[in-house]
Amino acid sequence: MTQRAKIHTDGPEPPGAGGQGGPLIDAGAELDPVHPVPPPVQHRSGGLTAAEVAERVARGEVNDVPVRSSRSAVDIIRGNVFTRFNAIIGILWVIMLIVAPIQDSLFGFVIVANTGIGIIQELRAKKTLDGLAVIGETKPTVRRDGTAAEVHTSEIVLGDCIELGPGDKVVVDGEVAEADGLEIDESLLTGEADPVLKKRGDQVMSGSFVVAGTGAFTATKVGREAYAAQLAEEASRFTLVHSELRSGISMILKYVTWMMVPTSIALIISQLVVKDTDFKRSVARTVGGIVPMIPEGLVLLTSVAFAIGVIRLGRKHCLVQELPAIEGLARVDVVCLDKTGTLTEGGMDVTELRTLDGADEAYVRAVLGALGESDPRPNASLQAIIDTYPDGGDWRCTQALPFSSARKYSGATFSEGDGQSSTWLLGAPDVLLPDGDPVLDEIEELNQQGLRVLLLSRAHGELDDPDVAGNARAAALVVLEQRLRPDASDTLAYFADQNVDAKILSGDNAVSVGAVASKLGLPGADRTVDARRLPAERGAMATVLDEGAVFGRVTPQQKRDMVGALQAHGHTVAMTGDGVNDVLALKDADIGVSMGSGSEATKAVAQIVLLDNSFATLPSVVAEGRRVIGNITRVATLFLTKTVYSVLLAILVVCFGMEYPFLPRHLTLLSTLTIGVPAFFLALAPNKERARPHFVRRVMRYAIPGGIIAAAATFTTYLLAAHHYSGPGALAAETSAATLTLFLVSIWVLAIIARPYTWWRIALVAVMGGAFLVVLVVPWLQNFFALRLVGTTMPWTAAAIAAVGAAVLELAWRWVDRKAAADA
Repeated sequence: MTQRAKIHTDGPEPPGAGGQGGPLIDAGAELDPVHPVPPPVQHRSGGLTAAEVAERVARGEVNDVPVRSSRSAVDIIRGNVFTRFNAIIGILWVIMLIVAPIQDSLFGFVIVANTGIGIIQELRAKKTLDGLAVIGETKPTVRRDGTAAEVHTSEIVLGDCIELGPGDKVVVDGEVAEADGLEIDESLLTGEADPVLKKRGDQVMSGSFVVAGTGAFTATKVGREAYAAQLAEEASRFTLVHSELRSGISMILKYVTWMMVPTSIALIISQLVVKDTDFKRSVARTVGGIVPMIPEGLVLLTSVAFAIGVIRLGRKHCLVQELPAIEGLARVDVVCLDKTGTLTEGGMDVTELRTLDGADEAYVRAVLGALGESDPRPNASLQAIIDTYPDGGDWRCTQALPFSSARKYSGATFSEGDGQSSTWLLGAPDVLLPDGDPVLDEIEELNQQGLRVLLLSRAHGELDDPDVAGNARAAALVVLEQRLRPDASDTLAYFADQNVDAKILSGDNAVSVGAVASKLGLPGADRTVDARRLPAERGAMATVLDEGAVFGRVTPQQKRDMVGALQAHGHTVAMTGDGVNDVLALKDADIGVSMGSGSEATKAVAQIVLLDNSFATLPSVVAEGRRVIGNITRVATLFLTKTVYSVLLAILVVCFGMEYPFLPRHLTLLSTLTIGVPAFFLALAPNKERARPHFVRRVMRYAIPGGIIAAAATFTTYLLAAHHYSGPGALAAETSAATLTLFLVSIWVLAIIARPYTWWRIALVAVMGGAFLVVLVVPWLQNFFALRLVGTTMPWTAAAIAAVGAAVLELAWRWVDRKAAADA
C-alpha cells in the first residue's frame, strides 16, 4: 500500500462533494500536510475502538441476522417427520399394533426407517452446505482502532466504518462517510436500473452493491432493525428456484389424497359393515387396502436424491445454495457465459505498448504508472498495467473516474511533477475513438488474434463531463494477453455434445472475444455480434441471440435484457459470471452460477457457487441434475403404479362386495421387493438421460396403464381363486394366488423401468425375484407372511394371468413411448 499512500486530494473538498473529489486514504498512511483531511473524516476513517465495539456487543447492537445456506436441523426433522402421509400411516400403524400380529405392522417400521434415512441424508447435506458456505463467505472490510481488517458479517456492530469497492455488497444499512466516484446499484431493491452516485451523507441500503468507485460508510442499522437487510436476504437467498420436480410431486400427492379419501371411506364401510366377518380381520384387511395407496417413499427418495447430489457436488467444492438448482441446471438449454473469469483466468499480461501520434514512450509509461496508482481497487486489466508499470513518479491524482462496465473506460486528472496538469482516459478503443478512425483497423488486427486492447487518451475538460471522451486524443495502445482456462475447451465441448447452446456475453470487443472462443473450439465462434447494434425489441433481440454465439460490448443492463429475451423465446437460461456487471443477469436467469473468486454481490444472488473457480465443475452439476430428474421419474412411476392399482383394487372389492384380498404384511413384502429396495438403488444410480419437461404427464401416462393392468390381472386371479377354493382356508389360498399375480406383474414393471440393462440392474431384478421365491419355499417365512400356494392349478393359472398382464403392459408402454416420441 506504499504506492497508494502517495495519492491525495488536490485542495480542500468543495462543499457538499462528500469526498468525491479524491480516493480514500488508507488508515496509517502518511497524509499530505498541504491537503489535510478534515477532522470528522479523519475520525470516521479510523473506525471504532475495541472498547466501543465491546460496548455495542454488550448492548446487543450486533448484525445478528443469520445467513443460512440451508434449512436448520429442526426444520429438517420437522419436514421429514410431520407430513400428511406420515400422520395417516402413523394412525394406521397404531391401529394395527392393537388388532393384528406384528407382521401386519411392518409397514410402520419401514416408514420409521425411511424417515430416519431422509433426516440423516439431509443433515449430511446441510453439514456440507454450511461448511462450503463458510469457505465461500466474503468478509467485509471494517476499520477499527485505525486499521482495516476483514470480519464476518455477523460481527459488524452499530457505528462500524465499512469500506466499499467495486463488486462489494452493502451488508447493513448506513450513511456514506467517504466517497470517491462511488456508484451503487440498488436495482435488486428498488428496480431502478441506473447506478446511483453516492456522496458523503447519502444513505446506502443493505442488498445494494458497488459498481464503480470506492468509499466507506457508517453502519446505522444492524441486525433485524435493518429492514432492507431482511429484504435483501430474502431476495438473494430464499427466492426459490422453480422446480418442476418439486411442484409436480406436490400436484401428484394432492391428486392421490383426493382419490384416497373417498376410496378409503368406501373400503372401510364395505369391510366393516357390509361383510359379516371377524372385526379384527376386517380392520387388518381394511388397513391393508389403505396403506399401499400412499406413495410414502416418493418424497423421501426425492429428498435423498437431492441431498446426495449436494454432498457429491460439495466434494467438488460446488456450493448449491438452493437444492432444486441442481435440477434447474439439468433443464438448461442455453448457458450464457461471461468471458473474463469464466473462460479466461482472472489475470492478464501486458504484451506490447504501442505509442500513437508521436507520443513519447517514457512519458506514456509514467502516465500508466500514475493511473495504476490512482485506483485502490484495480480490475484485472489495470492490475496487469500496475505489474508492468509500477511507478507513477511524483504525479498526484487530483480527480479520479473509476472504471464502469456501462462507460467502458476509467480516467484520472494528475498534477505532474513539473507542476503541469493533465487528464487521461483508459478504456475500450471503439468507445473512445470515433467510427472510421484509422487506429481502429490496427486494433481489429490485434483483436482477431484474441488479444485485448486498451486505448490511452489525453482528454481536455473535466472528468465528470459526459462528453469528456469526445475530444480525447489517442496516445497509446496497451495490448493485453488473456490467460485461457485449461478446462474451458472441454467444458464447452460437453455443452455442445449435450445440445446446450453456449452464448458468450462480454463487455470486451466482439472480434477479440470471438478469437478467444475460436481457440476454445466454441461452435459458431465466427458469428460475432456487437451488442451496441442489437435491436431493442425483445422478440427481434431473441432472434439475433438464437443465431449468434459471441456478443461483445455488452452492458450490464443488456446482459439482463438478453437473458429475458432468451427466456421469452422459451429457453431455460443459465448465466455464469464473477463480476459486478453480471449481477443483474445472474439474478434474472433461471439458474445463476458464480465463481468463488467473484464479487460478493454475484455470490449473493447466484444459486450455485463454484468455490474452486473451476468452470469444469459445471458438467458435474448438469450430470447430477440429470441423475436426479431421470431417476426420480423412474422411481415415481414405480410408486404411482402401486397407488393406481391399490385404489382400483379397493374400488373393485367395494363394487363386488368382496373381502379385501391382502393383509398389510403382503403388500409390505411386495412394496419392499418391487418398489422400496429397487427404488433406492435406481434413485442414486448414474443417469445421463437428457432432462425433459412435463414431469407429471410423463409419469402418469406410464403409471396409469401400469396400475390398471396390474389391478385387472390381480382381481381376475382373485375372482377365479374365489371360485376354485372353498373351506376354512380358502381366503388364505385366494390371497396367496392373488399375491403371486400381483408380484409377477409388479416385477415386470420394475424390469421395464430398469432399462437400459446393465449387469447390476439385471442383478437387482433377479435378486428381488429370488427373494420372493425364498418366501414361498421357506416354511417359517410362509407362516410369517401368510403366503402358501395351495395345489398346482391355481398357482399356474395365476402365473399365466400375470404373463398375459406383462405382455399387455409391454405393448401398452411401447405404444406410450411411440406417442410420446410423436408429441416431442
